[in-house]
Amino acid sequence: QLLAPILCSASPNMLMSATIIATDLLQQLLQGHPDNVAPVIYGGIQIGIHSGTRWATERVPAPAGLQMVMFIPNFVGKTSDARGVLKDTVTREEAAFNIGRTAFLIHALCTQNLDNLRWGVQDKLHQPQRGAKLYKYLFPMIEAAENAGACCAYLSGAGPTVMALTSGASGDIFAQREKERTDIAVARAMISTAKEHGIDGKLLVTNVVTEGARVVKVLPSFSTDEITYRDNL
Repeated sequence: QLLAPILCSASPNMLMSATIIATDLLQQLLQGHPDNVAPVIYGGIQIGIHSGTRWATERVPAPAGLQMVMFIPNFVGKTSDARGVLKDTVTREEAAFNIGRTAFLIHALCTQNLDNLRWGVQDKLHQPQRGAKLYKYLFPMIEAAENAGACCAYLSGAGPTVMALTSGASGDIFAQREKERTDIAVARAMISTAKEHGIDGKLLVTNVVTEGARVVKVLPSFSTDEITYRDNL
């Protein structure tokens, strides 16, 4: 919604490149959350940092055939509550643990080593606290998803959604036989765990979207009687 009025104002008379526009949008819209905004603008899996003067983000390759299985509870997790259960300080051991897991996660994604994803998503900075005080279903659902064949599972952001990553044969999952896939078994395991904990919600299976924000309309149009651009822009 934030991007739409800006991107749709593009015209053939623009002097800025699309890259410059996207970079400026990144700075304007991040509001301290590069993990949310950067993928919307650029697509894919993004890592964002603040250099001290501005935000920077880079894409991490997504392994082929990776599926996201999400259990979305029917209640809203308040950011204030999610942050309120966290400690103000972390120990050296906790920091070292998460730094190592982050490096391991990025390496697993870059090398497409799906077996290592479950170690890469391990955490000591927020999941234990939120699982203990806010989302009692979190760790039972993670265990159930991984036992059902998920590469890994974790709390999505500050919650309450739980995300599991699965894989199967390459290509579109709808062209695969059920025995080639793990998303169905993982989804059922997550739903079963939710019911055991009295949590209602919905289960969504999707994949990484590599395309980010795009221009959907320009006035006046780039297309002419002789030349037609994508989507008849």
